[in-house]
Amino acid sequence: MKATLRDIARVANVSQATVSNALNNRKGVSDEIRQKILQTARELGYASFQPAARQTIRFIVFKRHGKVIADTPFFASLIEGIERQCRVQEHELAVSHISIHDADFQDVINGFHYDHAEGFIILATEMQAEDLALFQNVPAPIVLLDSSFRGCRHDTVIISNRDAAWRAVSFLADCGHPTIGYLRSAIPINNFRERGQGYRDALEERGLPPGAQAEVSLEPSMEGACRDMRHYLDEHPGALPSAFFADNDLIAVGAMKAMQERGIRIPEDVSLIGFDDMPFCEMTNPRLTTVRVFKQDIGSLAVRRLMQKINGDPVVQKIEVDTELVLRDSHRKKA
Repeated sequence: MKATLRDIARVANVSQATVSNALNNRKGVSDEIRQKILQTARELGYASFQPAARQTIRFIVFKRHGKVIADTPFFASLIEGIERQCRVQEHELAVSHISIHDADFQDVINGFHYDHAEGFIILATEMQAEDLALFQNVPAPIVLLDSSFRGCRHDTVIISNRDAAWRAVSFLADCGHPTIGYLRSAIPINNFRERGQGYRDALEERGLPPGAQAEVSLEPSMEGACRDMRHYLDEHPGALPSAFFADNDLIAVGAMKAMQERGIRIPEDVSLIGFDDMPFCEMTNPRLTTVRVFKQDIGSLAVRRLMQKINGDPVVQKIEVDTELVLRDSHRKKA
């Protein structure tokens, strides 16, 4: 097995952040400790580390719980967009996955304060406003990706969540659906809060009373949403809304499976719209109508904006990227 940073840290009796700083030739590590770490790395045969140089952009994947950020096509496409634009800009991309539950979390955060990267993109999907303080001493420009916070002085690149949800729910209303429910994530993040607000905006504008709608809280994964929707259907055997808008495609497909198991036909009995346009939306039965997010473009845009900050642009920008409603087979006009 190849040696890892964790192996070097254990043998040298230091933190992983200290190992990373030493191998990167960063400040904050004494010569004695640095030589000890380098010797340990040689003895363990560690040769895969690529130090972050001045021509490097560091992408930080920040996790609070990992229940939204996961190994899905959404985040894979996002990272692909970042990687491609970094190559265009002739910069290397260094990726760091960090979780607040990691034993060495604070050491890793401290290591970023000595990082040689020219700039940072932080995937803020699961972040809360107070987490921004962790990065206040980072010595390079920062762009937040996929979430924004009131009063934040960092540039941000986000999805136009509220408008997208409003457009999807308004479309269902135009299809004649008198009751439109909301399959909302049981895990609250800014993106889902904004989508919920867009859902409620559309209902208010169309004069559809919120009290007549069903808001169902589901885990934001396919398996979890299916399980939670089964429980909801068992506990609420009465009539469902004639349509649902879901916070993401995973929730939509999981709920669809649970409803179909109970003999509820999609879209004959219930219309359904998801959010994200994951590749599997073309393979569900019926194919899922959803909101297309331009994932690679958002990642690329974050890199381009960061390069502008690196080059001295003093203006703080909040960039919202619009979406597209993709009509497939999981919706129908109400007769």
